[in-house]
Amino acid sequence: MAGKITALEYQKRNRDRVSVFLDGRFAFGLPAIVAAGLRKGQTLSDAEIESLQEEGTVESGYHKALDFLSYRPRSRAEVETYLQKRGFPETRAEAIIERLERAGLLNDAAFAQFWVENRERFRPRGPRALRYELQSRGVSDEIIERVLALLDVSDGAYRSASKKACQLGQLDRQTFVRKVVEYLARRGFDYEVAREAAERHWTELRADQ
Repeated sequence: MAGKITALEYQKRNRDRVSVFLDGRFAFGLPAIVAAGLRKGQTLSDAEIESLQEEGTVESGYHKALDFLSYRPRSRAEVETYLQKRGFPETRAEAIIERLERAGLLNDAAFAQFWVENRERFRPRGPRALRYELQSRGVSDEIIERVLALLDVSDGAYRSASKKACQLGQLDRQTFVRKVVEYLARRGFDYEVAREAAERHWTELRADQ
């Protein structure tokens, strides 16, 4: 495929890509940022073309990953899976991920902190549930334990059960406590923490009556 560049044209359907013509014929396409260093009249060897295409693939994957990250922070494993599903070989996916990490856009510790804080704010979960959620997203046990150590589990259990406790407020104490404990257990809270939250809600509900 080696030859002399005779034209460099922005693609009509995608202005972020450039068509490279060698010896008067279309040869391959590249992201515009990769093609920026090329010029008409330049001669490309097979090795140079292969290197440009490799760089172009990584650049395209990088921007796909950026779009994937734009919805919410992701773990390293989530980005790896995303790139694999889109056909990027392991070596290219690794290059993309390393670039994201260097840019500070991919960090499992920051992701785990975001995940736990988001849960705490909107849908409190116990350590057991949070650990499972983070493990399923490929976060290491070391990072998980470090993040979970900062949790106020008692407060999380109390807030998680607030709505449920109001719904069960007309039950007798034993049934009320049992149902609230069961509810919290399903959300990853240990028995002692769940019972403490249930008893606290029971006391507050009766104090308001």
